[in-house]
Amino acid sequence: MSTYRALEATGVHHLQLVERELVEPEPGHVRLRVEACGVCHTDVLSVEGLRPDPSRPIVPGHEIVGVIDAVGAGVTAWQPGDRVGVGFLNGHCWQCEPCRRGDFVNCLNQEQTGTTIDGGYAEVTYARASGLVRIPDDMPAVEAAPLLCAGLTTFTALQQAPTRAGALVAVQGIGGLGHLALQYARSLGYRVAAIARGREKETLARELGAHEYIDAADTDPGTALADLGGASVIVATASSGASMNPLVNGLAPGGTLVVVGAAPDPLTVSTAGLIFGTRRIVGSLTGSSIQNEDNLAFSLAHGIHPSTETMPFTHAMEAYERMLSGKARFRVVLDMSA
Repeated sequence: MSTYRALEATGVHHLQLVERELVEPEPGHVRLRVEACGVCHTDVLSVEGLRPDPSRPIVPGHEIVGVIDAVGAGVTAWQPGDRVGVGFLNGHCWQCEPCRRGDFVNCLNQEQTGTTIDGGYAEVTYARASGLVRIPDDMPAVEAAPLLCAGLTTFTALQQAPTRAGALVAVQGIGGLGHLALQYARSLGYRVAAIARGREKETLARELGAHEYIDAADTDPGTALADLGGASVIVATASSGASMNPLVNGLAPGGTLVVVGAAPDPLTVSTAGLIFGTRRIVGSLTGSSIQNEDNLAFSLAHGIHPSTETMPFTHAMEAYERMLSGKARFRVVLDMSA
């Protein structure tokens, strides 16, 4: 075929189905046929026009699984027929200072899939070869897609601080990120505490791996964690800075609060709460392409699965609005075969 279908975002809250010309991949890039693409909250950056030029069409989507059908000049590690994934980071340049120091996540010349460069709400997409992730043959595309972003984000967050086996690790929020973080934390051998609002979420939290459940609507989560001995690591997934504020007091001495939930309001803490106990607050974005392969291998070995709802590719706006509603349990995925 000489064309493919894609959903372009322009302006604010608008997706349009278009036909695009099929072109050869640029040097250092590959072209792939999309099998599945997850719908992530970060997609608001493109769909809601939260970018420098909202009038420029962009294809959203950065949890992409597909099969390579063409490679550009200079690509030697990949070939047509390879099953690959593409996450939020579209491939590092190898040449900037962070890359030269091995910090590929903070590459200064890296596109953001679905935000600054076209993503996976399409039958075909293109990606830099350095950003590709090998997908295990026995992992379904719909299952792999959310692990490329939500999975990797929480998996790397749990590794932001050295933590001994059996230590208390807490996960704030049981949603698209949190439901995976609980599974990872349990599989990594930690004593896991889940923090959410409402007793009705306790059963699910324990099914996902939590040993302890803290109802933040009924008690101060920092105090509750301190009563449990203090957490070595707390992964904060909620999109609310105010909800994270009490968590610092629940850290054990030397503990780390890892923030992965992007919130519109600031996180405020007392300086004494950091100084006494030598506690830390860090942000964690995602991981490199090879770390994503580690993430998929770990998920496969430990039976870690995202909870997904699937919709056909042509229902992308419906899928996006389902994600925005907060009613999805827990990741919405566009299935190209549907």
